[in-house]
Amino acid sequence: MKKNLPGFVLATILSTIACTSVAAQASNQKNKLQQILQSGELKVCIWPDYYGITFKNPKTKTLTGIDIDISVELEKDLGVKVKYVDSSFPELIDNLLKNKCDIAMHAVGITPARTAQLEFSQPYLRSDIYAIKSKSNDSIQTWDDIDKPGRIVAVQDGTLMVSIMQKTLKQAKLVIVTPPLTREQEVESGRADAFMTDFPYSRRMLETTDWARMIPPSKPFHMTDYAYAVAPGDSVFLSRINSFIDKIKRDGRLRSIASKHKLDPIVVTN
Repeated sequence: MKKNLPGFVLATILSTIACTSVAAQASNQKNKLQQILQSGELKVCIWPDYYGITFKNPKTKTLTGIDIDISVELEKDLGVKVKYVDSSFPELIDNLLKNKCDIAMHAVGITPARTAQLEFSQPYLRSDIYAIKSKSNDSIQTWDDIDKPGRIVAVQDGTLMVSIMQKTLKQAKLVIVTPPLTREQEVESGRADAFMTDFPYSRRMLETTDWARMIPPSKPFHMTDYAYAVAPGDSVFLSRINSFIDKIKRDGRLRSIASKHKLDPIVVTN
Protein backbone atom coordinates (compact mmCIF):
# COMPACT_ATOMS: atom_id res chain seq x y z
CA MET A 1 0.00 0.00 0.00
CA LYS A 2 1.39 3.42 -1.11
CA LYS A 3 1.99 5.87 1.75
CA ASN A 4 2.24 9.66 1.61
CA LEU A 5 5.83 10.92 1.78
CA PRO A 6 6.80 13.00 4.82
CA GLY A 7 6.89 16.72 4.10
CA PHE A 8 10.66 17.08 4.53
CA VAL A 9 11.31 14.13 2.17
CA LEU A 10 9.05 15.59 -0.50
CA ALA A 11 10.71 18.99 -0.11
CA THR A 12 14.15 17.40 -0.52
CA ILE A 13 13.04 15.59 -3.68
CA LEU A 14 11.55 18.75 -5.19
CA SER A 15 14.70 20.71 -4.32
CA THR A 16 16.87 18.07 -5.97
CA ILE A 17 14.72 18.17 -9.11
CA ALA A 18 14.94 21.97 -9.24
CA CYS A 19 18.72 21.94 -8.82
CA THR A 20 19.03 19.28 -11.53
CA SER A 21 16.89 21.42 -13.86
CA VAL A 22 19.05 24.50 -13.22
CA ALA A 23 22.22 22.48 -13.77
CA ALA A 24 20.84 21.05 -17.00
CA GLN A 25 19.92 24.52 -18.21
CA ALA A 26 23.40 25.81 -17.41
CA SER A 27 24.88 22.83 -19.22
CA ASN A 28 22.76 23.59 -22.29
CA GLN A 29 23.89 27.20 -22.23
CA LYS A 30 27.52 26.13 -22.20
CA ASN A 31 26.91 23.49 -24.85
CA LYS A 32 25.80 26.07 -27.43
CA LEU A 33 29.16 27.79 -27.52
CA GLN A 34 30.99 24.51 -27.04
CA GLN A 35 29.18 22.94 -30.00
CA ILE A 36 30.14 25.86 -32.22
CA LEU A 37 33.77 25.69 -31.16
CA GLN A 38 33.92 21.90 -31.44
CA SER A 39 32.23 21.79 -34.84
CA GLY A 40 34.32 24.69 -36.09
CA GLU A 41 31.24 26.25 -37.71
CA LEU A 42 29.08 29.26 -36.85
CA LYS A 43 25.74 29.35 -38.66
CA VAL A 44 24.86 32.98 -39.40
CA CYS A 45 21.43 33.98 -40.65
CA ILE A 46 21.46 36.89 -43.11
CA TRP A 47 18.88 38.69 -45.20
CA PRO A 48 20.52 38.78 -48.66
CA ASP A 49 18.42 41.72 -49.84
CA TYR A 50 19.59 44.14 -47.12
CA TYR A 51 21.73 46.72 -48.89
CA GLY A 52 24.74 47.87 -46.90
CA ILE A 53 24.08 45.16 -44.29
CA THR A 54 24.10 41.65 -45.83
CA PHE A 55 23.52 42.20 -49.54
CA LYS A 56 23.97 39.42 -52.10
CA ASN A 57 24.71 40.75 -55.58
CA PRO A 58 22.13 39.09 -57.87
CA LYS A 59 24.67 38.76 -60.68
CA THR A 60 27.89 37.81 -58.94
CA LYS A 61 26.35 36.28 -55.77
CA THR A 62 28.99 38.18 -53.81
CA LEU A 63 28.03 39.13 -50.25
CA THR A 64 28.77 42.67 -49.05
CA GLY A 65 27.76 44.87 -46.13
CA ILE A 66 28.66 45.80 -42.59
CA ASP A 67 27.49 42.51 -41.09
CA ILE A 68 29.35 40.43 -43.65
CA ASP A 69 32.57 42.20 -42.65
CA ILE A 70 31.78 41.95 -38.94
CA SER A 71 30.96 38.25 -39.25
CA VAL A 72 34.41 37.73 -40.80
CA GLU A 73 35.94 39.42 -37.74
CA LEU A 74 33.81 37.21 -35.47
CA GLU A 75 34.93 34.17 -37.46
CA LYS A 76 38.56 35.03 -36.68
CA ASP A 77 37.77 35.88 -33.06
CA LEU A 78 36.11 32.51 -32.41
CA GLY A 79 38.51 30.52 -34.58
CA VAL A 80 35.68 28.96 -36.59
CA LYS A 81 34.25 29.18 -40.11
CA VAL A 82 31.06 31.09 -40.82
CA LYS A 83 28.29 29.40 -42.76
CA TYR A 84 25.76 31.90 -44.10
CA VAL A 85 22.09 30.90 -44.05
CA ASP A 86 19.67 32.91 -46.20
CA SER A 87 16.85 34.21 -44.05
CA SER A 88 14.46 37.15 -43.80
CA PHE A 89 12.64 39.09 -41.13
CA PRO A 90 9.45 36.98 -41.40
CA GLU A 91 11.62 33.85 -40.94
CA LEU A 92 13.86 35.34 -38.25
CA ILE A 93 12.28 33.84 -35.13
CA ASP A 94 11.63 30.37 -36.58
CA ASN A 95 15.14 30.06 -37.97
CA LEU A 96 16.69 30.84 -34.59
CA LEU A 97 14.32 28.78 -32.46
CA LYS A 98 14.63 25.79 -34.80
CA ASN A 99 18.43 26.05 -34.77
CA LYS A 100 18.75 26.69 -38.50
CA CYS A 101 21.28 29.33 -37.48
CA ASP A 102 23.15 30.15 -34.30
CA ILE A 103 22.86 33.91 -34.65
CA ALA A 104 21.06 36.40 -36.89
CA MET A 105 23.49 39.04 -38.11
CA HIS A 106 21.46 41.32 -40.36
CA ALA A 107 20.86 44.46 -38.32
CA VAL A 108 17.86 43.12 -36.44
CA GLY A 109 15.76 45.91 -34.94
CA ILE A 110 15.03 45.40 -31.25
CA THR A 111 11.24 45.41 -30.88
CA PRO A 112 8.93 44.23 -28.07
CA ALA A 113 7.53 41.45 -30.26
CA ARG A 114 10.99 40.10 -30.99
CA THR A 115 12.35 40.44 -27.45
CA ALA A 116 9.40 38.35 -26.26
CA GLN A 117 10.87 35.38 -28.16
CA LEU A 118 14.55 36.14 -28.74
CA GLU A 119 17.52 37.62 -26.94
CA PHE A 120 19.70 40.42 -28.30
CA SER A 121 23.28 41.54 -28.11
CA GLN A 122 24.16 45.09 -27.24
CA PRO A 123 23.22 47.48 -30.08
CA TYR A 124 25.73 48.54 -32.72
CA LEU A 125 23.49 50.62 -35.05
CA ARG A 126 20.58 53.00 -34.43
CA SER A 127 18.30 54.21 -37.22
CA ASP A 128 15.21 56.32 -37.64
CA ILE A 129 12.53 55.68 -40.29
CA TYR A 130 12.56 57.36 -43.70
CA ALA A 131 10.04 57.60 -46.53
CA ILE A 132 10.90 56.81 -50.15
CA LYS A 133 8.73 58.37 -52.86
CA SER A 134 8.96 58.74 -56.61
CA LYS A 135 10.42 62.01 -57.89
CA SER A 136 7.39 62.28 -60.16
CA ASN A 137 4.95 62.23 -57.23
CA ASP A 138 4.39 65.89 -56.34
CA SER A 139 1.80 65.20 -53.67
CA ILE A 140 4.48 64.42 -51.05
CA GLN A 141 7.12 67.08 -50.51
CA THR A 142 7.71 66.83 -46.74
CA TRP A 143 7.17 64.33 -43.94
CA ASP A 144 3.94 66.10 -42.96
CA ASP A 145 2.45 65.28 -46.38
CA ILE A 146 2.54 61.51 -45.77
CA ASP A 147 -0.27 60.88 -43.29
CA LYS A 148 -3.07 62.50 -45.27
CA PRO A 149 -6.43 61.18 -46.56
CA GLY A 150 -6.02 59.35 -49.84
CA ARG A 151 -2.34 58.55 -49.35
CA ILE A 152 -1.16 54.95 -49.66
CA VAL A 153 1.92 53.95 -47.66
CA ALA A 154 3.69 50.63 -48.22
CA VAL A 155 5.78 48.58 -45.79
CA GLN A 156 7.51 45.25 -46.33
CA ASP A 157 6.03 42.30 -44.42
CA GLY A 158 8.12 41.21 -41.44
CA THR A 159 9.98 44.49 -41.03
CA LEU A 160 9.71 46.60 -37.88
CA MET A 161 8.02 49.34 -39.97
CA VAL A 162 4.82 47.27 -40.03
CA SER A 163 3.92 47.64 -36.34
CA ILE A 164 5.25 51.19 -36.13
CA MET A 165 3.21 52.49 -39.04
CA GLN A 166 0.12 50.57 -37.91
CA LYS A 167 0.27 52.56 -34.68
CA THR A 168 1.15 55.95 -36.12
CA LEU A 169 -0.77 56.34 -39.37
CA LYS A 170 -4.15 57.97 -38.71
CA GLN A 171 -5.38 59.00 -42.16
CA ALA A 172 -3.25 57.32 -44.84
CA LYS A 173 -3.90 53.73 -45.90
CA LEU A 174 -1.21 51.21 -44.96
CA VAL A 175 -0.37 48.40 -47.40
CA ILE A 176 1.73 45.47 -46.17
CA VAL A 177 3.67 44.07 -49.12
CA THR A 178 4.49 40.37 -49.28
CA PRO A 179 6.86 38.57 -51.70
CA PRO A 180 7.18 38.30 -54.62
CA LEU A 181 5.96 41.93 -54.61
CA THR A 182 8.25 44.58 -53.15
CA ARG A 183 7.61 47.95 -51.56
CA GLU A 184 9.72 49.73 -54.19
CA GLN A 185 7.61 48.21 -56.98
CA GLU A 186 4.49 49.58 -55.32
CA VAL A 187 5.91 53.11 -55.30
CA GLU A 188 7.59 53.04 -58.70
CA SER A 189 4.38 51.75 -60.31
CA GLY A 190 2.28 54.43 -58.61
CA ARG A 191 0.21 51.96 -56.59
CA ALA A 192 1.62 53.53 -53.41
CA ASP A 193 2.70 57.08 -52.68
CA ALA A 194 5.64 56.14 -50.48
CA PHE A 195 7.22 53.26 -48.62
CA MET A 196 8.84 53.35 -45.21
CA THR A 197 12.32 52.03 -44.56
CA ASP A 198 15.48 52.63 -42.54
CA PHE A 199 18.74 54.45 -43.21
CA PRO A 200 20.65 51.57 -44.90
CA TYR A 201 17.82 50.65 -47.26
CA SER A 202 17.15 54.28 -48.12
CA ARG A 203 20.76 54.47 -49.29
CA ARG A 204 20.13 51.58 -51.65
CA MET A 205 17.28 53.43 -53.30
CA LEU A 206 19.25 56.64 -53.73
CA GLU A 207 22.39 54.93 -55.01
CA THR A 208 20.85 52.33 -57.32
CA THR A 209 17.79 54.07 -58.82
CA ASP A 210 17.12 57.31 -60.64
CA TRP A 211 13.46 57.64 -59.65
CA ALA A 212 13.60 57.58 -55.84
CA ARG A 213 13.64 60.51 -53.45
CA MET A 214 14.12 60.19 -49.69
CA ILE A 215 11.88 62.13 -47.29
CA PRO A 216 13.47 62.33 -43.81
CA PRO A 217 11.34 63.00 -40.72
CA SER A 218 11.20 66.66 -39.70
CA LYS A 219 12.25 65.56 -36.19
CA PRO A 220 13.22 62.19 -34.66
CA PHE A 221 10.30 59.87 -35.42
CA HIS A 222 11.08 56.37 -34.16
CA MET A 223 14.71 55.58 -33.38
CA THR A 224 15.40 51.85 -33.24
CA ASP A 225 18.46 50.02 -31.91
CA TYR A 226 19.84 47.27 -34.15
CA ALA A 227 21.66 44.27 -32.72
CA TYR A 228 22.34 40.57 -33.25
CA ALA A 229 19.67 38.06 -32.24
CA VAL A 230 20.00 34.59 -30.70
CA ALA A 231 17.62 32.00 -29.33
CA PRO A 232 16.76 32.49 -25.64
CA GLY A 233 18.57 30.60 -22.88
CA ASP A 234 22.09 30.82 -24.32
CA SER A 235 23.59 33.27 -21.85
CA VAL A 236 27.13 31.95 -22.25
CA PHE A 237 27.01 32.31 -26.02
CA LEU A 238 25.36 35.74 -25.82
CA SER A 239 27.99 36.92 -23.35
CA ARG A 240 30.70 35.82 -25.79
CA ILE A 241 29.04 37.80 -28.59
CA ASN A 242 28.77 40.90 -26.40
CA SER A 243 32.44 40.57 -25.47
CA PHE A 244 33.32 40.55 -29.17
CA ILE A 245 31.16 43.63 -29.86
CA ASP A 246 32.82 45.45 -26.95
CA LYS A 247 36.20 44.65 -28.45
CA ILE A 248 35.44 45.94 -31.96
CA LYS A 249 33.90 49.10 -30.49
CA ARG A 250 36.97 49.81 -28.38
CA ASP A 251 39.60 49.06 -31.02
CA GLY A 252 37.83 51.07 -33.74
CA ARG A 253 36.97 48.20 -36.09
CA LEU A 254 33.22 48.81 -35.82
CA ARG A 255 33.49 52.47 -36.77
CA SER A 256 35.93 51.66 -39.57
CA ILE A 257 33.67 49.00 -41.07
CA ALA A 258 30.58 51.22 -40.70
CA SER A 259 32.39 54.05 -42.48
CA LYS A 260 33.39 51.70 -45.31
CA HIS A 261 29.70 51.02 -45.96
CA LYS A 262 28.66 54.66 -45.39
CA LEU A 263 26.78 53.76 -42.22
CA ASP A 264 28.86 55.86 -39.82
CA PRO A 265 25.91 58.28 -39.25
CA ILE A 266 24.03 55.49 -37.46
CA VAL A 267 26.82 53.52 -35.77
CA VAL A 268 26.66 53.04 -31.96
CA THR A 269 30.10 52.89 -30.41
CA ASN A 270 29.38 53.45 -26.70
